[in-house]
Amino acid sequence: MSISRRNLFALSAGLASVAVLPGSPGALSAVPPAATPVPGVIRRKVGKIEVTALLDGYMEMPATLFKAPEEEAARLAREQFQPPSPRSSPVNAYLINLGDRLVLIDTGAADLFGPTLGKLSQALAAVGVKPEQIDAVLLTHMHPDHVGGAIDPHGKAVYSNAELIVSEADFRYWHDEGALSQAPAAFKPFFSGARAVAKAYQKRLTQFSDETEVFGELRTVPLPGHTPGHTGVMVRSGDDALFIWADIVHHAAFQFAHPEWGPAFDVDGNQAAASRKRAFDQAAYDRILLAGMHMPFPGFGHIASENGSYRFVAAEWPYALQL
Repeated sequence: MSISRRNLFALSAGLASVAVLPGSPGALSAVPPAATPVPGVIRRKVGKIEVTALLDGYMEMPATLFKAPEEEAARLAREQFQPPSPRSSPVNAYLINLGDRLVLIDTGAADLFGPTLGKLSQALAAVGVKPEQIDAVLLTHMHPDHVGGAIDPHGKAVYSNAELIVSEADFRYWHDEGALSQAPAAFKPFFSGARAVAKAYQKRLTQFSDETEVFGELRTVPLPGHTPGHTGVMVRSGDDALFIWADIVHHAAFQFAHPEWGPAFDVDGNQAAASRKRAFDQAAYDRILLAGMHMPFPGFGHIASENGSYRFVAAEWPYALQL
């Protein structure tokens, strides 16, 4: 009997239908669906430095938060194969192993924004790191989804042996009574949260200004606007580099197409947009590997610039990493 291509597909379909009949031996290997996700952990090497992306969870940021035109926001969502709503934004942190010390870049939100966040401790446990092993917590800024995990519900330091490193401009802003009095009611808790974190680490708190080298291999990069002291971190080792640009992007689907779109909680929206454009141009021109706290997990990738428009290209799986 001759088997044509059409007959072969028909035969395959028939075999598939037989395989799912009740009582099939294949059912013996069935397992119930998992009820909880596994911890979000991805490692990469930057030269000799090990960088681990840690997923704290996600939070909802609807298009209205960006004052985005409804039709344009829906069009961009469709282009990215995403629903127009609800819009979710991941919250990432990064663990930097410098060999002689462990530096945690941001701490996640803990339970400040509901049950979809606060998974950073599980991610750290998955890589075998205890909070007391962290030597330094380097904050990109003091918004609650970046500092919430630094203290426990009683206001005590979670990273009991860590030095807290924060920009002078951010520290000053969140302790400014004038800024607090002028802040919308919804944002006033941001001030109390930042102050609580600073208080918990007051004996081990270091402030920096402008571009500053931290432990040799790390350099802070001022990116003001989102907050006055909003800061990126450049990681360099040999010929390799990684630019952790913090909250330059909150929604990849929106802001690469419209760098002028910023969330309502930017302290200075115009300055934030200028910092975003500058970071985009720098990352595209240098062809540098980047990562961000609200980029699709694990956040690693590159940015391409063509005729004034930008496009994010996710990094491939780090197959060269020696485990």
